[in-house]
Formats: sequence, structure tokens, C-alpha cells
Amino acid sequence: MSTVLVVEDSVTQREMITDLLKGSGLSVTVATDGVEALEHIDGHRPDLIVLDIVMPRMNGYEVCRRLKSDPKTQDLPVVMCSSKGEEFDRYWGMKQGADAYIAKPFQPTELVGTVKQLLRG
Repeated sequence: MSTVLVVEDSVTQREMITDLLKGSGLSVTVATDGVEALEHIDGHRPDLIVLDIVMPRMNGYEVCRRLKSDPKTQDLPVVMCSSKGEEFDRYWGMKQGADAYIAKPFQPTELVGTVKQLLRG
């Protein structure tokens, strides 16, 4: 079973995304900010990361940049999931190395479909 790390500071969003992914047969772990996410990945590497952008301590752009610049984690798929839905935000997320960018509010099928597609990658 694939494991997805959901990095999201909003409890409501985190629970909703977790329930969605678990409901589609995935194992889910969570982190509440970028620093916690990097610490978690260091000890328990997930198969994919769903990453919010606006978070305390370290934002999603920085987390993604760090993951993609490290040879140990550069091939880890990252799905940015953010309320920052402007074209520029999407462009900037992809520029940091994100494999996909989903704007909130999203359709559950869009998130699950994107995650499953990247896990098959």
C-alpha cells in the first residue's frame, strides 16, 4: 500500500484530504508545517507528498525546493494543494519542482486521480 504524507496546517483541510486518500485505499501520515514534514520524510519516506503552500515555520515552496534539490528525495512526487489558485502561483509551484498543482477548493476526484496517477508514474 502506498503512503502519502499530507502537509497541511488547517485541521479541517488536513482531515478532509486524509479521509479522501484513505477512502481510496492509501495509507496516510500527516505533518502540520514544512519543518515537521522534512523531519518526517527524513525518518519515514512516503511514496508521495500532498503539500500546502501557506504554512507556519516553512512554506510549501521552500519544502518542495529542498526535497527536489536533495538527491535522496528529488524523485519523490509532490502535489501542491493550495488556495493560491492564480496562474502565477501554479507556475511558481511547478518551478519549485512540484509534479502537480491543485487549487483549493478542488474536486475530490481531481486530487485522488492526480495522486494515483503520480503513484503509478
